[in-house]
Amino acid sequence: MNHATYRSVIFVILLVSLQIIMFSADAQDSSPTLNDFWNGDAEWLVDIYDVGLPVGESDTIIMPDGSFRSYLHGSDRSAGIIDQCGMPAEFPGCLTLWTGNENGESFSLDVPVCLMPCGSCPCDDVNDHILAQQYPRVAVADDGIWYMVYEWHAQVIVRTSEDGLVWSDWDYLETPAGTWQSSYAPCSDIESIGEHPNIRGQADDCILGAPPGLYIEGDMLYVFVMAGSAPAHMRCYKGNRHGDLANLQLCDTDPLFTGSETYGDVNLTGDEAAAFWDFRYISSADVIQSGDYYYMAYEGIRGPSELEFGRDNQFGLGFARATALDSEWETLERNPVVMGLVDNWGIGHADLLVIDGVTYMYSATSQITRGRYRLEWVGQ
Repeated sequence: MNHATYRSVIFVILLVSLQIIMFSADAQDSSPTLNDFWNGDAEWLVDIYDVGLPVGESDTIIMPDGSFRSYLHGSDRSAGIIDQCGMPAEFPGCLTLWTGNENGESFSLDVPVCLMPCGSCPCDDVNDHILAQQYPRVAVADDGIWYMVYEWHAQVIVRTSEDGLVWSDWDYLETPAGTWQSSYAPCSDIESIGEHPNIRGQADDCILGAPPGLYIEGDMLYVFVMAGSAPAHMRCYKGNRHGDLANLQLCDTDPLFTGSETYGDVNLTGDEAAAFWDFRYISSADVIQSGDYYYMAYEGIRGPSELEFGRDNQFGLGFARATALDSEWETLERNPVVMGLVDNWGIGHADLLVIDGVTYMYSATSQITRGRYRLEWVGQ
């Protein structure tokens, strides 16, 4: 090799090395995605410890004009809420509407009144759901139609709206819901309640229902629900969103995924129990599309350490993903994330948003605060 050729080779090597360095620097300068999080290159860090939302389960969305709304079930106890008849809203409460500042960094309740009107006064829980409009999920279709699902005493309730303020009358998602005895109505293996070391004397052996999740893809509406316990499963129902929302059909893939098959050693707590974190319940799905995947944040519960008390093995936040909504989902190996397995009933119900290319998550930051997490590169 002559000197000219040698210099040319060295120049090419240096140029390629420089391009690699520049590409790596550009990648680190950009914000990580959920795919980077899945691969272990990004992590959730607290961005704002308290965004002003009370303890409870919310669904936070960005409006077309860039403003923020958060739908949250609240009560007189949590935020001084009254119903539209003027009576204090009993815990756990009714649906309330919170408005965020321009960056979604803080939220306030302009009118501390239940969003849904009652048919007559005083409000009636059976007709108005005034005692339990819990775990709301809201989505807006491309044509501007709003859809909502929430839990009312384990039932999945569906509503629609033209503006997210005035909502249609409610309807049940027509599935068996709550817990029941198989002698009363049979249930599948996926809906059955298995053995749990710390839950005794439970007569019911079937379970299905809320807290629900919601996703719109074109004309299709998907509702995600929990099915079964010990072990727990994630299930979905789907149908044309312009049709009868009470009559969505079971998805072709059932279940989408399953939690831990066993409770594990009863003496394990905290991080040591992480492998069994979603044995009892799986619910509260929030789904967002990023790249080639749909990502789901969901709540898992291992179960109480002793007859519903001493809840050190209770709630966790996990992630799953799939290339299609109605398909098998894979779960993140390092679940649960953020807090581990703790006694914090707000951590598992998370709201995922992408704002100007940055991925955020609203969820509990403590037992008394709801804050915002930001996806950051590991080590930054």
